[in-house]
This record gives sequence, C-alpha cells and structure tokens, in this order.
Amino acid sequence: MGASMGNRRGMLLLLSIFAALSLLLAAVGMYSVISYAMSRREQEIGIRMALGAQPAQILRQIIWKAMRMALVGVAAGAVASLALAHLLIKLLYGVKPTDPVTFAAVAAILCGVALGAIYLPARRAARTDPLLALRYE
Repeated sequence: MGASMGNRRGMLLLLSIFAALSLLLAAVGMYSVISYAMSRREQEIGIRMALGAQPAQILRQIIWKAMRMALVGVAAGAVASLALAHLLIKLLYGVKPTDPVTFAAVAAILCGVALGAIYLPARRAARTDPLLALRYE
C-alpha cells in the first residue's frame, strides 16, 4: 500500500510546497501593492485627516476597498478551480475534487492572508500625521 501511494505522496508534497510558495508570493505582492498605493495617497489621507476624518475611518475605508479586490480575486479563483478540478481526480484519495468544505476553507485562508497583508500598510496610512503629509509637497 505504501509503495503504491508513494508516487502520489511525492506529487502532493510537491504541489503543497508550490501552493505554500504561491500563497507567500501573493501575500507579499498584495502587501507591496497596497503599501505603494498608500504612499501615493499619503497627501490625500493627510487632507482627510486634517478635515476631521478619524484614523479608524481611514483604516476601515482602506481595508474595505482592498478586501473588495481580494474577494473578487478569490471568487474568480474559485470559479477557475471548479472548472479545472477534474484534473486532480487521479491525485486525490477519499476526497472529491469539488469538496465544498475544502473550497470554503481555502477561500477563508486566502481572505485571512489578504486581510493580514492589507492591514499593515492600512494601519501605517491611518497613523499618518496630517501636518507632515501636507508639508511633504
């Protein structure tokens, strides 16, 4: 039994390593894109804060806007995964390739990673000193 499953285990281990690296690259990419966008909008955020916006409002706005993009990406990925799930039938044992629990767990993990990657630059932007942001130009 172990010898017959050895090839599948190797393929799944390799697939798992690539999936973990992809998740890490996605998190770093999302962090850098949001961080860059916040650095470009620093003056706008400073003006909003000078006009009375609270840091919590700025934080919520940034997180909500970025999470909408992440949710669209997760939804598109779920649709693509459903379309390509039949390619994994030979690698899976005891699990259907369209298992709804697995799809929900993966979507939750991806949204959690996206939220973590978004939160750090959003928090930094919400702590922007309005005086320094306006004086920057």
